[in-house]
Amino acid sequence: MKKIILAMLFITMSNQIGAQVKTPAPSPKCTLEQKVGLTDVTIEYSRPSMKGRRVFGDLVPYGKLWRTGANQNSMITFSDDVVINGQTLKKGKYAIFATPKVDMWEIVFYTDTENWGTPENWNEKNVALRTNVDVKLLATPVESFTIGINNLDNNYAHLELSWEKTYVAVKFEVPTQKTAMASIEKVLAGPTAGDYFSSAQYFYQSDGDLNKALVYINKALELNKDKPYWYSRAKSLIQAKLGDKKGAIETAKISLEAAKTAGNDDYVKMNSDSIAEWSKK
Repeated sequence: MKKIILAMLFITMSNQIGAQVKTPAPSPKCTLEQKVGLTDVTIEYSRPSMKGRRVFGDLVPYGKLWRTGANQNSMITFSDDVVINGQTLKKGKYAIFATPKVDMWEIVFYTDTENWGTPENWNEKNVALRTNVDVKLLATPVESFTIGINNLDNNYAHLELSWEKTYVAVKFEVPTQKTAMASIEKVLAGPTAGDYFSSAQYFYQSDGDLNKALVYINKALELNKDKPYWYSRAKSLIQAKLGDKKGAIETAKISLEAAKTAGNDDYVKMNSDSIAEWSKK
């Protein structure tokens, strides 16, 4: 009985040791996802609150680099290149840093995003873009630091930062028209050689309509001026499966010679083996 009690006590203590205390984070993490036109924008940051404190000029000193939030540096990701104040910011992920001043903020997009707070060693080479924005005073104070993407348009939006009675906004332009036109032109131009090749492969591998597969692979070869040896290889396999061994051999010979020129020994062997097999009476 004594052993049982000790065992139960040990299990209880182990569970208590393994348990983790959960408490609210002083500066909760926030993730914001927003599509602007056709560009995806994601923001990750932590949100400190005023809690009765004076923020700018005190908690956040004027003239000093700030992480633009709390904890790890705030981050923004653009799926396309964007334009800020006439400067191009390449698509990718950036840390957002700011140097607040009374009437103006300097905003910096920094390529190194792995910083707890501001970088220990600032590297000017990591500055992807730097811009200045004017400060506006808010009539109603904002308790928790907030980053938002507002004033949405198909071609632009504003990256907004607000806290206490301070508001700043960075306008960024997105390439909606360029992306949309490229998409329209691609669709209206019809399927590519790769599309036809993939379709032919699907019908062949899934035991589908082989006549359609032959039409598609011929179209793929017609559209691709390089006549890739793997396209010809696929056509020979479709022809053989349709029972056209003579045609399959001729096509395999074309693939074989192209594979030799490209130095692809695997395709040389595959074509040679298939020609030998299909040549048997």
